[in-house]
Amino acid sequence: MAKKISVGIDLGGTKIMAVIFDKNFNVLGSERVPTEGHKGSKEGLKRILSTVNTALESADLNKDEVVACGIGCPGVVDFSSGVLREASNLGWENVEIGRYLSKKLDAEVVVLNDVDAGTYGEYHLGAAQGAHSVFGVFPGTGVGGGFVYDGKILRGKTASCMEFGRYRMLGSTLEGDLHEPVVLEALCGRLGIASSCVIEASRGNADSIMETAGTDIRKIKSGTIKKSIDEGEESVLQIMKRSIYYLGVGVTSVVELLAPEVVVLGGGLVEKMPELYLEGMKEAVHKYGSKALADGVDFRVAKKGDIAVAAGAASYALERT
Repeated sequence: MAKKISVGIDLGGTKIMAVIFDKNFNVLGSERVPTEGHKGSKEGLKRILSTVNTALESADLNKDEVVACGIGCPGVVDFSSGVLREASNLGWENVEIGRYLSKKLDAEVVVLNDVDAGTYGEYHLGAAQGAHSVFGVFPGTGVGGGFVYDGKILRGKTASCMEFGRYRMLGSTLEGDLHEPVVLEALCGRLGIASSCVIEASRGNADSIMETAGTDIRKIKSGTIKKSIDEGEESVLQIMKRSIYYLGVGVTSVVELLAPEVVVLGGGLVEKMPELYLEGMKEAVHKYGSKALADGVDFRVAKKGDIAVAAGAASYALERT
């Protein structure tokens, strides 16, 4: 018990990562595997547990030494019952993750939204330490948002909130009903960006993407997009600038509503192109936001990198044991 070993799990749209932490949140071991969400939630639960067990083995520990476990999930969670209510990027609904892991690990398990966890990790351990209020924006497979106010994660009565990727933008889209406002993550998530990159590659305007991934959007990762920009493929750069612009418009609305002291930008896309995101975000918020509120925001890039969600979930769980 004195070791205060905790487990943090990042259940993402494309990967599951389990990280083992000591009481000072030093990493003792980890494991990462593809999510394979299309195989369904029952198989997904088994993969989560297997990933945790392998991570414990890498740390030369066993489950009896774990005092707390937190898992960040990509969607709406009921934190009172530990149920993942809806994860559209996985196609899962009403998955009793908390009860399953608690039974298998015989430890306290806390279920969080993944970006809530990532934002809390940056607030408690990373780029936003010392801030009073933090808005976390994590463009990944989709787009997630989280908000920490005075040490507390902003939530509804039982359900997680800040489903920032579902924020509706006026504009055009080939998906949905006629004249339906597009969701932000269709414009700012990696899948949406990759779809536009495929079109440019097919037109002969992005040779590096065609060589690396062809027209398979699953193979167009953040590094693939960054490489294309570095090689001077202007059409891909413009796709990214438009995407960041739309993200900035969405962030502006949150700044107007909640006046965060810090906006933390994280996720794979931001990690590969931090300056592009910081510049575009500041420009949009200062252009469209109230001057008094926009001037009060400090934009920062997340420091915890790949382990932000896992670290935040573990620290949140450990504080509640």
